[in-house]
Amino acid sequence: MTTIEDIILSRDWRNIALLRPFLPDDFCSQAARLILNTPGRVLIATGFYITRAGASETDGPPGAYFMGRALQAMGYQVTYVSDHYSTPLFEGLVDPDDVVEFPIADAETSEAFAVDLLEKLQPSVVIAIERCSFTTPGRYLNARGEDTSEYHAKLDYLFKHHDNTIGIGDGGNEIGMGNVAEHIPAIDKLPDDPATTTVSQLIIASVSNWGGYGLIAALSLMAGWNLLPSVEEEKEVIRTIVGNGAIDAKAGEPVFAVDGFSLKENGQTLAELHTMLDEQGIISTDG
Repeated sequence: MTTIEDIILSRDWRNIALLRPFLPDDFCSQAARLILNTPGRVLIATGFYITRAGASETDGPPGAYFMGRALQAMGYQVTYVSDHYSTPLFEGLVDPDDVVEFPIADAETSEAFAVDLLEKLQPSVVIAIERCSFTTPGRYLNARGEDTSEYHAKLDYLFKHHDNTIGIGDGGNEIGMGNVAEHIPAIDKLPDDPATTTVSQLIIASVSNWGGYGLIAALSLMAGWNLLPSVEEEKEVIRTIVGNGAIDAKAGEPVFAVDGFSLKENGQTLAELHTMLDEQGIISTDG
């Protein structure tokens, strides 16, 4: 039987699926269960700045937005966290009061900001989707191994100071990939100097947005109703985010694509998740 994990790891062009043996078979369900066991407020961290393009990418924010929408439908409060390069991508999608701009600052200032934010909001779970992680020296490196620390707020401290955390990534350098850091350098196309920030539950996917949809699908199975966005809704949100300044990381340009996958190709993953839910008796209400 096709699983959620099978679907979100299809069309794997980075070899990220080679990390699957080091994770539970049902890693999406385990992450969903963590959320269901801890009601309250969820912080969702995202936003990945692409230095060669001078803009943040289309992978991450759409998945963050749709995860937040699903969680709100389930009764959770949701706050999105990013830095000034990526918070503008949410304009027109979410209430500005639900977005926190984390400062790009030194380690001491950043850690203090994280601790204060956690104390103020008291989240039950903290989730990262496509958010760059510290490497061993405490730097941020992009997929090419270039130091991009000056462009990233140190959101890692939110995860270092919380007990219930989820990370979603597709390249080995994102928050959460520290869980499998020892295995990443041995895999072709993944970084030699991988992420070190760990999480309670890790989700891997060919595209991080798809990992977010996998989590929504797992929540849908447990809740008994389909919380996934429709294919058309995803297209519209990607268009909105590009209109707000995002670029496709593979092209390095403001085109309607995510990691080189067109709107149609992204929609295929969502359609497959909808079909899987339908086959499980979880009927879609939005097509």
